[in-house]
Amino acid sequence: MNIGAAARHSGLPPKTIRYYEEIGLLKADRAQNGYRDYSGEDVHRLRFVQRARGLGFSVEECRQLLSLYGNSGRESSDVKALASAKLTEIDRKIEELKGLRKTLSHLVASCHGDDRPECPIIDGLAGRTDA
Repeated sequence: MNIGAAARHSGLPPKTIRYYEEIGLLKADRAQNGYRDYSGEDVHRLRFVQRARGLGFSVEECRQLLSLYGNSGRESSDVKALASAKLTEIDRKIEELKGLRKTLSHLVASCHGDDRPECPIIDGLAGRTDA
């Protein structure tokens, strides 16, 4: 199938598919006319990468996951280790976001939001408060 059909079936834009091919996540065959020719397995791999990216895995982590996916002798412990590391990273980011939310919430609550020029939000961003 051509790149347009692969895009429709995978849910990814053609530009993303070309990028994945350029960086070696995918290797499409070439038809006699020189155009890319994607198989059903290629589309399956694209969906696999799309789901992994949706869960926050980086391109390099997707490369590792694809390698494990294609290895029938893989150990599930290798896959679990990658997923566990990603989960730890997500938990760290959640805690960081909670801290950011708390600080910003405090700044917003401190601001009167009226016609006066004094603004605790600006002061906080400028480092002039304890926020």
